[in-house]
Amino acid sequence: MEGVFTFLGVFTGHGVGMVMAHILLVAGLVILLAKYATTTLRAVPTGTQNVMEAYLGGVISMGKDVIGEDLARKYLPLVATTGIFIFISNVVGIIPGFESPTSNINVTLPLALVVFIYYNYEGIRENGVVHYFAHFMGPVKALAPLMFPIEIVSHISRIISLSFRLFGNIKGDDLFLWVLLMLVPWFAPLPAYVLLTFSALLQTFVFMILIYVYLAGAVAIADDH
Repeated sequence: MEGVFTFLGVFTGHGVGMVMAHILLVAGLVILLAKYATTTLRAVPTGTQNVMEAYLGGVISMGKDVIGEDLARKYLPLVATTGIFIFISNVVGIIPGFESPTSNINVTLPLALVVFIYYNYEGIRENGVVHYFAHFMGPVKALAPLMFPIEIVSHISRIISLSFRLFGNIKGDDLFLWVLLMLVPWFAPLPAYVLLTFSALLQTFVFMILIYVYLAGAVAIADDH
């Protein structure tokens, strides 16, 4: 947000440099978290290892209901890594003096494109090009000329849905907090932090579950998911 003070913006200025600096900050935090959780692995996890194992178990449970446990484990690296990056990006913006990378469409759009390209690639790899795109035509052959373009538009719209939903919600949260900090900087933001943290978690969950849903629709065609 132009004109809003950020610690990193002092060095990079507003614009692409500041966005990149916040992305690198989030990436560094994710790497440090992963490194700290795996430094001393124990059979009975404690501390950060316990938190990360609970997180990974939760991601598998989330995908188990959508795509089955085997495929949920197979796609765990993509979903879990994307989820933790998005969550930390969302939360960073709640801290005064920092900005959420996910409040910038240039960050959320590439994330959506990665998901779009990957689930279509997996669908083609698992089912073959002909069978995969034949699924776009629907069960009734007479309606295939109508259904195919509708399905194509539907799939492309997922890029917009994924990117703009995350961008719009986090941008709105940042603006909401910014206004509160300007009006009543001491007391009003305190309960707002609870709401903003919940929103950060919710938007992360929605993005992750949609990855599993799109993968299920692409690779589990034969099972009518």
